[in-house]
Amino acid sequence: MKVNKKLGMMTMALSLSGLLVACGEDEAMNNDTNMNDQMEETMDGNDHAGMDRSGSGDVPEGLKSAENPTFAVGDTAVITEAHMPGMEGAEATIVGAYDTVVYSISYDPMHGGERVEDHKWIIHEEIEDATQAPYKVGDEVDVEAEHMTGMGGTTATIDSAEKTTVYMVDFTLESGEDVTNHKWVTEAELAAP
Repeated sequence: MKVNKKLGMMTMALSLSGLLVACGEDEAMNNDTNMNDQMEETMDGNDHAGMDRSGSGDVPEGLKSAENPTFAVGDTAVITEAHMPGMEGAEATIVGAYDTVVYSISYDPMHGGERVEDHKWIIHEEIEDATQAPYKVGDEVDVEAEHMTGMGGTTATIDSAEKTTVYMVDFTLESGEDVTNHKWVTEAELAAP
């Protein structure tokens, strides 16, 4: 009787183990499929395919609001650059204006895939353990921001650096998709409507 009970328990344990392994394989396959989809989007030449178009209104600790921005919170402005398809020419509503140093960066995504070149923008406060002084072109930094899939946690090379006012904006793409709390556009990328 004890042998049958032990045998039954062992059989049940093995069955559950097999079920858990099978579930884990399915999840791994789903994760691999999602990662492959993201990599294919990047390889298709659309460097911003993995961009988080809408974000929270949260800003990094220590970021200071601009005292006299050209565009105040609530103002509208026209976006003159395209960080993503359908963005250039869109009318934006200013959600936040901040004085900081803005950087364009190049990095290898955490999930693999092609290197992202000259990504615009991250700000000084989105760099891990940032120094007091601004970084210079060619410096390597650890990125905290996750503006695009696979960006956060990478080591990036600074391609450009500029002290300016950056804006968080809401706008609608040409496709009709609403984008909220987009980080970041620079003052030079906005024009009066």
